[in-house]
Amino acid sequence: MSARCIMVLGTTSGAGKSYLATGLCRWYAKAGFRVAPFKAQNMSNNARVVALPDGDAGEIGSAQYFQALAARAVPDVRMNPVLLKPEADTRSQVVVCGRVRADLGAMPWHQRSALLWPHAEQALAELRASHEVVVIEGAGSPAEINLAASDFVNTRTAIAAQAACLLVTDIDRGGAFAHLYGTHALMDARVRKQLRGFVLNKFRGDERLLAPAPEQLQALTGVPTLAVLPMDRAHGLPEEDGVFDETMRPAAPGELRIGVIAPPHISNLDEFQPLRQLPGVHLRWVRDAAAAQSADWLILPGSKHTRADLAWLRAHALDAAIAAHVQAGRPLLAICGGLQMLGHEVLDAHGYEGASPGRSAGLGLLPLRTEFAASKRLRHTHARFGALTGPWAALSGVDVQGYEIRAGHTTACAPCDAALPHGLGWQRGPVLALYLHGLFENPSVQQALFGTHTAAWDDGFDRLAQQLEQRFTHQGLMQLL
Repeated sequence: MSARCIMVLGTTSGAGKSYLATGLCRWYAKAGFRVAPFKAQNMSNNARVVALPDGDAGEIGSAQYFQALAARAVPDVRMNPVLLKPEADTRSQVVVCGRVRADLGAMPWHQRSALLWPHAEQALAELRASHEVVVIEGAGSPAEINLAASDFVNTRTAIAAQAACLLVTDIDRGGAFAHLYGTHALMDARVRKQLRGFVLNKFRGDERLLAPAPEQLQALTGVPTLAVLPMDRAHGLPEEDGVFDETMRPAAPGELRIGVIAPPHISNLDEFQPLRQLPGVHLRWVRDAAAAQSADWLILPGSKHTRADLAWLRAHALDAAIAAHVQAGRPLLAICGGLQMLGHEVLDAHGYEGASPGRSAGLGLLPLRTEFAASKRLRHTHARFGALTGPWAALSGVDVQGYEIRAGHTTACAPCDAALPHGLGWQRGPVLALYLHGLFENPSVQQALFGTHTAAWDDGFDRLAQQLEQRFTHQGLMQLL
């Protein structure tokens, strides 16, 4: 095979590239094609564990993981051959074909880009050889002319794949037609020739009010507007870029108020998406002590830089707020990096987190000690909760599946009740600390804790594909091939 490629470019980050690419993966899969997603390089601390050809485990960006599920394909490291995991404003961990490459992480950006493209090019070629359709997601914008010389995620990928390109924009932000026109003007001329249509995303209101802008834009660029996608806050799919607050609303009377603490290096926040969909649950992000005080539950999530986020908690008085929350007997759930923060000590003797070696005092809410190792632990995990007490008693004996992405090794330095076997979790009073990501993606956990559960991912993929069918046309989507 030599797959036909469709590429989703965006005018900005957050325009809807991941959303549209996921829907296209399911639509073409339902049409009977063998489909694979692809993103040459993703920058995200949302990652999932996948199997490597040698039987080991690696990681890819969560967006491509879910796109693979939408495509009814097995997630594969070739679908996201390069993953950048930010550790600071000017530093990222570099993951190539599922494995960390410390040597590349230390290189300047432009020098590194030339070395990364061959990995991405080979992965794309292999996917094309074994599939009929490859749905490619770009990154940021193809009009970032300051990066044009080293942009392999958009320009080189589009040209290598000879992809039929779509350009999507978020019309809810305002300025959508200027974004489309300016991006069209500044993108590489070779990619411009491959551009087949514009897509307006997150539209709300009467579509008739758009006229005559789409027609005028086509007169200026020669490119038609192929679809107008509605604002859909209930799509149920994980968000790709950062912490999203635009749908924040006050909690309704009787709702369970769950606060997810959001430090600068929060990771794997996509695992909390099911909480946003559960009836009777109000989810909000917590960045200050006042917001923490109003929560019925607190969640301390994973972190790409545990020691730096510990310092951030203290600087924002959230250490005291968390302690007061626990002292009041209210539930606290800590996951991975959050678990490490709750202990007495975090030791990074080798500078694994990208900073200088050192030690940080934890919050002291659990008798745990964490030491960072030189390599990550990556694996899918199936476990069963032991006998839990208090607010977590409903999870006793519940089977769970999830994944581990961590370098820290944690041991108990005083008696502490095991919540999961093999050092995967502990409980003390209202505090439950786990190394297992993906807890709330288990319907059994949702049912035990909330008495209901969300729809399966597959239902969301089908719903998204149906929406694309209505907004494009069957003929139009086929013509892209």
